Amino acid sequence: MAVMVLVVAVEANGYITNYGGPAVHERVLSSGLTAPYGDYPKYSYKYGVNDPHTGDIKSQSEHRDGDTVKGQYSLVEPDGSVRVVDYSADDHSGFNAVVSKIGPSLHPTPTYGVNHNYGKW
Repeated sequence: MAVMVLVVAVEANGYITNYGGPAVHERVLSSGLTAPYGDYPKYSYKYGVNDPHTGDIKSQSEHRDGDTVKGQYSLVEPDGSVRVVDYSADDHSGFNAVVSKIGPSLHPTPTYGVNHNYGKW
């Protein structure tokens, strides 16, 4: 019995305990590229989609000036109303969004028929 426990302990010590990925102490080489931190971030964009075939109707615009971002997006909901989201983000206030819904929310009433064909498959 003591010999068997010793053999199992020696065998268990020889198992590989990882999957072969890089160890924590291995160094990852950098490409040497650095981001231009001194640049003042500024951009503006706008786009829209109006596809009556698929019903995909949406738009978005955004403007960034330094650390302040402001934008708006809108889309037509399945019920026919339009959801408009106005948002802003900065270091002082964080991210803020105001969501509004334009138009009535129309949900068609389902109609159910009477089935008298029980058992007639």
